[in-house]
Amino acid sequence: MDYKKIIKSQEARIKILHLLRKVPDSTMIKLQYKMKMRRKLNLKNPIRYTEKLQWYKLNYRNPLMTQCADKYSVREYIESKGLNHILNKVYAIYNTVDEINIDTLPQKFVMKTTNGSGTNFFCKDKTTFLLEDTKRSLTKWMKRDNFSSGREWSYKNIVPRIIVEEYLEEENNFFDGINDYKFLCFNGKAEYVVLDVDRQVNHKRNIYDINWKYIDVNTDHASFGDSVPKPEGLDEMLRVANILAVDFPCVRVDLYWVNGRVYFGELTFYPWTGYVSFTPDKFDYELGEKFILPEVREA
Repeated sequence: MDYKKIIKSQEARIKILHLLRKVPDSTMIKLQYKMKMRRKLNLKNPIRYTEKLQWYKLNYRNPLMTQCADKYSVREYIESKGLNHILNKVYAIYNTVDEINIDTLPQKFVMKTTNGSGTNFFCKDKTTFLLEDTKRSLTKWMKRDNFSSGREWSYKNIVPRIIVEEYLEEENNFFDGINDYKFLCFNGKAEYVVLDVDRQVNHKRNIYDINWKYIDVNTDHASFGDSVPKPEGLDEMLRVANILAVDFPCVRVDLYWVNGRVYFGELTFYPWTGYVSFTPDKFDYELGEKFILPEVREA
């Protein structure tokens, strides 16, 4: 059953999930997995990557994950690793929409909430920026219960804020916008690179190993073939990803290579909420082999 076709409004789906927040996490995750993946979730002996991510949500508690899921607080973690140079410029941090002062911002910027995913506004010209519409959306996003949506523990205790960052542009990029390099890391080591391109127009996704060997796998966004040359900054991005992944059994390190420089994107602990289908299906098992579940103490 594709519940998104039944309840087309994302806000409506989020509200319903919020109302169901008292349903035990394990029960809700099993139900969501069954609905989205069309198979029963194995939590007692998880083998697939997507199964292990659900186990990870329910069982692994590292306070660093809350800090690093916050799009502003994560900067302190990056600095602690000696990687200040990969941080994008921050123009402002606001606690409420009423604090936003458009006059103090540059002509171009990115404005987003610190507590979610996909809650961004890309401003190329602030003279045409619809501030009041933006405020209304930001207010909704800051109130959004991101934990109840997928029971992603790392989002549970984030205090939402608004961050304004530099608008990054890639010179002479064949694709629209900037390329997004997502490093799937297990036990402190990058194992695969997910390349997302044309995010705003016709989102496509390729997967490579760390030597930039193309892997013919499709996800919820179709791959586009072995047509992208190895990025000049791959080795540097791998170095950065391994440094940032060292404290976690599983994390996706999102980076950008823009005009000869690495920029930090975000750290994601439950990629795609763990509800992504791979074609061929065997890739789910291959990723699962890399993900060695940590031991957890009984409460």
